[in-house]
Amino acid sequence: MNFAEKLLNLRTRYGYSQEVLAEKLKVSRQAISKWELGTTLPETNKVIEISDFFGVSTDYLLKNESQLNNNESLDRVVLKFLSSAQDMGDISKELVDIMADGVIDDDEKVRMNTIINTLDKISTIIDEIRQKVDLD
Repeated sequence: MNFAEKLLNLRTRYGYSQEVLAEKLKVSRQAISKWELGTTLPETNKVIEISDFFGVSTDYLLKNESQLNNNESLDRVVLKFLSSAQDMGDISKELVDIMADGVIDDDEKVRMNTIINTLDKISTIIDEIRQKVDLD
């Protein structure tokens, strides 16, 4: 995943519109759009602000996942997967809550997007484990 995809995922996971995120970062909505489309990258100080705002590292934002993952040991990747077990439990509870009335409304669609993003992360960790097991 590249910077543009990560920014879009973070923004939607936390339920911010481009306008709201732009206000928080003191940039234009068009700047956010260009960053998410991958046509431009933010200046270094804005990357740091984005990192602080979403609570992620600048390495996470700027490096492709494959660059980061190759440096991690199999043990570390497995531990990362095990820590996602809590996320999987939360997802199950969240899905039960969403489906309680049998209808998925707009707010619940936003929650579903968050669930999908979390599942994508877990899937990426599983792929990392597969790659490391095949390499070792």
